Amino acid sequence: MSTLTERKCTPCEGGIAPLTRTQAESKLGELAAGWQLAADGTSLVREFRFGDFLRTMSFVNALAHVANIEDHHPDLEVGYSYCRVRYSTHAIGGLSDNDFICAAKIDRIALS
Repeated sequence: MSTLTERKCTPCEGGIAPLTRTQAESKLGELAAGWQLAADGTSLVREFRFGDFLRTMSFVNALAHVANIEDHHPDLEVGYSYCRVRYSTHAIGGLSDNDFICAAKIDRIALS
């Protein structure tokens, strides 16, 4: 089985069930520390911290590039030295493998 960062997102237009909370909690172990399930279990969230605005925006731009390549886009909250990322597959009202694939790829950006 390949790691999450080696996988590609697959189009999701609905019609599949979102991951259960148990499935999502299991997949959290494949991500870097810091990711959490939202209280309702329908999204994956993490806050990234940076030393200044330029580094924050560089991260946001790199994240946007990955999101466009994967055609899977997170919700972002951006400030001077932080970026809060929230992944959810809106078409199914919860989490899918795509959310974890993208989160793993974002971890690689943040660690480089």
